[in-house]
Amino acid sequence: MAVRILRSSVGVLTALALGACMLPFRAHLSIATAGLVLVVPVVVGVIAGGYLGGIAAVATGFLVYDFAYIPPYNTLTVGAVQNWAPLGVYVVIMLLVAQVVAHLRAARASAQRREIEARRLYTLSELTVEGGSVEQLLDTVVRAIATVFEVEGVAVLLPNDDRLEVVASQGRALDQTELEGLAPGPGVPVAVGAGPVGADLRTLVLSAASGPVGMLALRGWSGPRSDDQLLQTFANHAALALERVQLRTKAMRTELLEEVEKVRRDLIGAVSHDLRTPLATMKVASSTLLGSRSRLSEQELDELYTLLDVQTDRLSRLVTSLLDLNRYERGVLRVERRPCTVLDLIGDALAGMRATLGDRQVDLRVPNALPTVDIDPILMSQVVTNLLDNADRHSPQGEAVEISAEMLDGRVRLCVTDRGCGVPLDERESVFHSFVRFDTGGRAGLGLAIARAFVEAHGERIWVEDAPGNGARFVVTMTPSQVAEV
Repeated sequence: MAVRILRSSVGVLTALALGACMLPFRAHLSIATAGLVLVVPVVVGVIAGGYLGGIAAVATGFLVYDFAYIPPYNTLTVGAVQNWAPLGVYVVIMLLVAQVVAHLRAARASAQRREIEARRLYTLSELTVEGGSVEQLLDTVVRAIATVFEVEGVAVLLPNDDRLEVVASQGRALDQTELEGLAPGPGVPVAVGAGPVGADLRTLVLSAASGPVGMLALRGWSGPRSDDQLLQTFANHAALALERVQLRTKAMRTELLEEVEKVRRDLIGAVSHDLRTPLATMKVASSTLLGSRSRLSEQELDELYTLLDVQTDRLSRLVTSLLDLNRYERGVLRVERRPCTVLDLIGDALAGMRATLGDRQVDLRVPNALPTVDIDPILMSQVVTNLLDNADRHSPQGEAVEISAEMLDGRVRLCVTDRGCGVPLDERESVFHSFVRFDTGGRAGLGLAIARAFVEAHGERIWVEDAPGNGARFVVTMTPSQVAEV
């Protein structure tokens, strides 16, 4: 109240000050000039104290004008009749000026208020459209309301089973009594709406397209009516954003479950495919041994035992590779590097594949001058073994498999070439993916996916290209030991 009175007195003081300043020049000023100068206090009074401040300035200006500048001077008596005209015109014009300036001031204040409201709503809305989880959105909402509307505390309550629970808060928290009033026990209806609760607590519904989704509780709310509308608008925005994030979370969860189910089906299909052949072969061999052992020759017995041994090794390699692939995908596979010659690497792979390759010819084209490579011999030997097994399965009977190596662009390139049908250009990337099957009878199984995983664990590359003539050539790069040391 005191501030309002002080602001309203600014025009009065200005009128008195201007009247005193013009007094020494009164003999040289006309009555009209003095009236024009006294317009200024009216404008100042309206700007400082509003319309009432302007009226006070008009009254003060009228008295100063009459007392000091309308003859006879120093009295409030108006002498000649013609002197009433300036006084009357002054009062009417000053009242109109005060009203016009007051309206302009109000319009300007209203425009500024709308601009502030629009800016605040834009800021609040911008916060609600940011991506993130439900928890991040709710934390953003309470922080934004507490900051923009300057309340003592704000909390968001969402339904959980049959009651409301506080899921995010900022500032002074709700006490137990207030919480029980907002969220009573099971079976008690909850009024989700807008209105005051208690001495300084106010609630606001969070309503989306599907209906109420929660409640806002504000402590210390004392905003004007325009802020009520702004707060309600923001609450609607927040509710829509919350509903959108909840729907997105549900969609992502559903998509993840579908992806897990797809991977499970693909895994079962791929592993079943790789297991079917060795298991079927072992079953035939064991059944033959059990049912017809007495009628088999020594050579036939040796062949069956060899067959069982080969397929057992293949199953063992598959299971070991699957375990290593799982460790790689979980990020716990360790690559223990040490210098190794390319010939030793190939020799280890051929020793493990000797029974599987049988009478298959393997041509080696490895220069003696190749440097040693910095690798994990166990993992990289498994890579070469998988590539040899792939080449053996896709090469026609009687065709040789070729293993070559060369130094190119600072890397050792090891190549395994077969004489099969090759790999189509559009399948050369997907052939290395886990669980990929091709209806065209192309390369399949887990061996190539495992090989790629182990090669990439070394930070190297593996790819497939056309072999000269026909067939496919799989290429693996390895880092020379001296380069790795540098």
